[in-house]
Amino acid sequence: MKRILSGMQPTGQLHLGNYFGALKNWVGLQGSYECFHCIVDWHALTSAYEDSSRVSDNCMLVAADWLAAGLDPQRSVIFVQSHVPEHAELHLLLSMVTPVSWLERVPTYKEKQQEIQGKDLSTYGFLGYPVLQAADIILYKAECVPVGEDQVPHLELAREITRRFNGFYGKIFPEPQALLSAMPRLRGTDGRKMSKSYNNSILMAEAAADLDKKVRPMMTDPRRKRRTDPGEPEDCPVFDLHKVFTQDEKRSEVAHLCRTAGFGCLDCKKILLDRMHPVIGPMRERREEWMAHPERIKEVLRDGAQRAGQVARATMTEVRDAMGLLRP
Repeated sequence: MKRILSGMQPTGQLHLGNYFGALKNWVGLQGSYECFHCIVDWHALTSAYEDSSRVSDNCMLVAADWLAAGLDPQRSVIFVQSHVPEHAELHLLLSMVTPVSWLERVPTYKEKQQEIQGKDLSTYGFLGYPVLQAADIILYKAECVPVGEDQVPHLELAREITRRFNGFYGKIFPEPQALLSAMPRLRGTDGRKMSKSYNNSILMAEAAADLDKKVRPMMTDPRRKRRTDPGEPEDCPVFDLHKVFTQDEKRSEVAHLCRTAGFGCLDCKKILLDRMHPVIGPMRERREEWMAHPERIKEVLRDGAQRAGQVARATMTEVRDAMGLLRP
């Protein structure tokens, strides 16, 4: 089977955007690919370096969510980035051959500097983020990376770095290909992109009462000021959730009732909640079971780091020899 590498930053419990945007797809790929899934704690420090006190706990929260969602330690290698130090070594060696101009032209470099206010992001770690990302991928000689179309440009830089390294030292690494997957757009409770930083997210393991409290007052199509006003589902954050929770036939009925003012927004949200609870409830129960036994989570991560480390060490032996570095 071809090998894939995917990662997420440990920023706390995962929300529905994380689940439907990536995690659900990862779970479905386990039977078709050799899967490596990495909690990228060093990446979290590129923009949150001033306070790393929550990184360790957040790694546990992310791991619990992954396991609750269905990532299987028997079919996937699940580990923490910093537990495999070869990530840092390869990052260093790739940084020797990566032109600074390549990094400065990454679209998100200037965008995030403008977006994230109150933080000094003029650091090497933030600029060199794509180099570490490339190291994460090619350390395992991953042939594919599951991404949405909007992430393809970021993967192309990893491919460019790989080509440049191979050009100097021989074809050590395969060029990672995009494994495109549909990543639905989910807006948060206030209509903006779902994000913990906006305090508008719905957790993938949200408590039942909290789920109701978040969905019932959710922002809807602004056209529907009164119940008798027709709306446009595509402009409604609630309908975004119907797209991932409600089956096609019922979803078409919901869209029709919205456009014809056949029901009110509260009726629409009730239908949605009736479909969200049966999906979120079991994930919440599985997560609570994992969190009740943190040593089991740590055991999964230790085993994953051991398995990942075996591959990483073999790769780095090959890299050092290709670069002519003296063996100890």
